[in-house]
Order: sequence, then C-alpha cells, then structure tokens
Amino acid sequence: MADPFSPFEPEATEPPRRRFQAVPLRVLLPNLVTLLALCAGLTGIRMAIEGRLELALGAIVLAAVLDGLDGRLARMLQGTSRFGAELDSLSDFVCFGVAPGLVLYMWGLETLGSVGWIAALAFAICAALRLARFNVMLEDPNKPPFAGDFFTGVPAPAGAICVLLPVYLELIGLPRLIASPAVAAFYCLCLALLMVSKVPAFSGKRLGARIPRDKVLPLFVCVVLFVAVLVTWPWTVLSIICVAYLAALPFSAMRYTQLAREHEKKQMVAAGNAGPHAAPVTGEDRSDRPGHLN
Repeated sequence: MADPFSPFEPEATEPPRRRFQAVPLRVLLPNLVTLLALCAGLTGIRMAIEGRLELALGAIVLAAVLDGLDGRLARMLQGTSRFGAELDSLSDFVCFGVAPGLVLYMWGLETLGSVGWIAALAFAICAALRLARFNVMLEDPNKPPFAGDFFTGVPAPAGAICVLLPVYLELIGLPRLIASPAVAAFYCLCLALLMVSKVPAFSGKRLGARIPRDKVLPLFVCVVLFVAVLVTWPWTVLSIICVAYLAALPFSAMRYTQLAREHEKKQMVAAGNAGPHAAPVTGEDRSDRPGHLN
C-alpha cells in the first residue's frame, strides 16, 4: 500500500512558470492613440446628450484626426497587429457610426420622431457594415495594385465628418429652413448608402509618403495656416471640406475606372505574350493593411 502522506522535499525543483512575452513599445503606441480616439468619440456622445453640440463636434473631429494618425504611426513604427486592427474597427464604429448618429439625432432628428431615429440608426448600421467589409477586403489576393489608392465606398471617418454638415451650417448662422431636420434625415440616409456602396473614393494613404526637401518648410507653413484657419472658423472650414469631398467623388470614380481599364489592357497584353497556359497577372497590395485604419 502506498504511503498516503508523501514526504516533503524542499529541494525538489518546481516546474517553470510560464511567462508572458514582453510587448514592444512600438506596438503599444498605435493602440494607445486608438484608445484616445475612442475616448474622444465617447466624450462626443456625452456632450451631445448634455446639449453641448459644439464640444461634441470637436470631439468627433479630434477622433477622426487621431484615427488618421494611428494607422500611419503603426506603419511607420512597424507596429501593426491583428489586435490593433480589431481594436481600430471597434473604435471606428463608436466614433464614426454611433457618435455622429446620436449627435445628429440630438440636434434635430428627434423632432421627426421614429423617422429621425431610423435615419440615425441606418447611418450607424451602415458604418458597421462598411468597416466589416473593409476588414474582409484586406484579405483579397486578387486586389489590383492601383486599388490601394482608393476606398470602396466613403470611409467611416469621412462619412462621420460629412454627415454632420447640417449642424455646421446652422452653427455658421444659416436658418434651419436650409438644413431642416427632414432634409438632414434624407442627407443622412444618402451618406449611409455611400458608405456601403462600391463608389471608389480616393484614400490619400500614399499621398505625401515622400516629401522633397525643398517642399518640407512650405508644407509646415501650410499645415500651421490650415490649423489656424480651422481653429478660427471651424464650422465654415468643415463645411467647405465636406462639400469639396462629396464633389470630388465623381472624379475619383472616373479616375478609378480609367486605371481599371489600363490594368485590364496590361493583363491582356501580358497574357498574350506569355501564351495560353500562363497564369493570370494579379497584383496583391497589402500596404494599406493597417492594424489601424478604417
């Protein structure tokens, strides 16, 4: 019979404990920026509930700026990760789907009753669908090279900034007859459809990747002037940006169509030169794999 009380051996070696691997700081920094954007979006919701619409709009604009920074910071520091991509999508849904819809609803859509709520709800749902489609399309191996310069549909941050145009117009001083709640609800639904549509929208992710040395100082001056003008006349500048962005969508679609035709011609020429058994020419471009992007 075995001894039920085994002897105590103080010198017995214990199995090594599992230790978590240290996470590099370059991976944490983009995620911290994403969390700051999420905090800004949630603060915007609070400001809207309290009726402080100007602060709510400022919080959403700040969230959009931070959202544009975290992806570029992740690529610059080579700190992209699957965790960062999922966190960024969740943050974008709150900041650019839920928050703008609630701000617009608190601004005037509530006077329409259920119709106003349906418009705000549709915008938030379309933002979620657009973000989900973006994550799925990142895995497309047949993505042509030029497609990395375009978004499929209006991106969530741009949609959030543009959908608040009726609020900007009222803060400028225009009467609500121009941007009435009924018009704002229709406009909100149109923006929601643009986000889930297949309209190519220029991304600008590769714009300015390399700046000539002689253009650095003028660029700094332009950025400082733009920030100064934005802070001085925020609603006028945001209104102009929204109108200019929406007006540029047809030109973006025409440019995408032109590049698609040129790419198709190159494929046909390459297939004809290589023979009937050649593999199709595809260009996989995952440089926009953010870990952080919308």
